[in-house]
Amino acid sequence: MQSFKTRSFILVAIGFILGMSEFIMVGILNDLASSFHVGIASVGLLVTLFAIVYALATPILTIMVGSHRLYRVMILLLIIFIAGNVMTAVAPNYLILTISRILTAVVSGITVSIAITYSAVIAPREKRAWLVSWVFSGFSIASVFGVPLGTWMSGKFGWRTVFWLIVGISILFTILFSLSLPRDVRQGKMDHFTQQLAIFKDRRILLGILLPTLNLAGVYVVYTYLRPIIVEGINFPGAFVTPILFVYGFASLASNQVSGRIANYDGLTTMQKIYVLQIVALIALPLLFKLQWLALVALIILGFTMYLQNSPMQLFYLEVAETDYPQSIVMASSLNSIFSNLGIAIGSATGGVMVSSLGLPSLGFGGAFYTVLALIVLVTLNHVRNK
Repeated sequence: MQSFKTRSFILVAIGFILGMSEFIMVGILNDLASSFHVGIASVGLLVTLFAIVYALATPILTIMVGSHRLYRVMILLLIIFIAGNVMTAVAPNYLILTISRILTAVVSGITVSIAITYSAVIAPREKRAWLVSWVFSGFSIASVFGVPLGTWMSGKFGWRTVFWLIVGISILFTILFSLSLPRDVRQGKMDHFTQQLAIFKDRRILLGILLPTLNLAGVYVVYTYLRPIIVEGINFPGAFVTPILFVYGFASLASNQVSGRIANYDGLTTMQKIYVLQIVALIALPLLFKLQWLALVALIILGFTMYLQNSPMQLFYLEVAETDYPQSIVMASSLNSIFSNLGIAIGSATGGVMVSSLGLPSLGFGGAFYTVLALIVLVTLNHVRNK
């Protein structure tokens, strides 16, 4: 049992360092812009670029994994991840900074996919949902605690210190991973690595990959502009921003934890009710701009619902792969991350267009549009899988 707990902690910690490296950019935008003498918008583009590269690179690298031992692949990926963060820490100019973020994004998606694959391997079936939810929670923990800590460190000691901290933690858990996790884990045998793509012939998977895309697109239409919504839309004083972001972060952390419990009780059916709640929160948000505390409740509900689908969807992908496409286990593990990042890019872009043309109050309605589409897809998926 102790061995299982230790291995689980290592996998969650890997989720944390991946999330810390990705999300910290939001907290240090001003410091980076000042350091490299570029506009905040230019640094902000690195967030969008990271999500796009993440979404494009992950399936390509997943195919390349083939039947190789996942232990060796994971060690190599973690080494590249460390190198990318070292490059960020020493970047002398904006070009090198951009290259370093691309390198980090390239390996981040496949790394978390293999971590999730290991979760399915080391956990008893009754604890799978619990462990998968905790690996995802590593990202939320990074958002709730890592980003505020990194932001403080950036202001106190300089932004480069933050990335050296990430490098140090990454080296530690790479060593622990190498000492603790099984070395003989592989995907199912295949005649050619392209056989991993067979999973995309399955109608259930084609419907399923739309859900994280549409769900995160709906949330990120609003989430990308959370700070201006708090200050300019709901009219909270600037001093309230940090406490509200902490509360929102805790709501998203709880979202991942409850996600694991939902997954144990036909989570895809339960998610239909969750999407309805999310739609109501998104539509209510702009209508409540004049009622500060009620608008805040709508935001917290949005934070709580944004990750509830993670564990049900991840286990759904894995179960389909294990039953019908054993050669595609790592690909199945990567689907939620790939299409969540695609949704983030779509939602952020949509929010930008809507803010520019229609203003902040439009964002809730834009987000609700995507979530309505997600609900329609989910109802269809549940009908198909219950035939």
